[in-house]
Amino acid sequence: MDFHGTLLVVSHMEKSKQFYQEILNLQVVMDFGANVTLTGGISLQTQESWISFIGVKKEDLCFGNNTTELYFEEEDFDAFLEKLEAKKVHLVHPVLEHRWGQRVIRFYDPDQHMIEVGERMRDVCLRFLRGSLTMEEISLRMEIPLELVKELLQ
Repeated sequence: MDFHGTLLVVSHMEKSKQFYQEILNLQVVMDFGANVTLTGGISLQTQESWISFIGVKKEDLCFGNNTTELYFEEEDFDAFLEKLEAKKVHLVHPVLEHRWGQRVIRFYDPDQHMIEVGERMRDVCLRFLRGSLTMEEISLRMEIPLELVKELLQ
């Protein structure tokens, strides 16, 4: 069996396509109207067609349940934060730094699907290296094997 992607039900297709294109730089691969496939294996499905597929009522759908997220890593994390601020995206929380040192931010798409964007792990290693930590200290700080630190820094 092969996994082929993630499908998100959306209430306004054009608004959702615009959001994913402008905020996350995803591109439309295929557009069938009621279903749109984006780069990264994410598909958007209209609420109306989804209801007909699974045989429920509109009120049976639950948006914004905070139990799943799409996860991305960004090379220029600080520039991405500026973009979110400029676009006035609805945040789940402000930037936080996980115990292993990676900075992340979580926010919602137009239908309250949660998205997390974090620094690339390589960039976290580089930040610690510039802060005078040795590779061994980075390994301990990030809770990852030394071999992975070396691989990330190559």
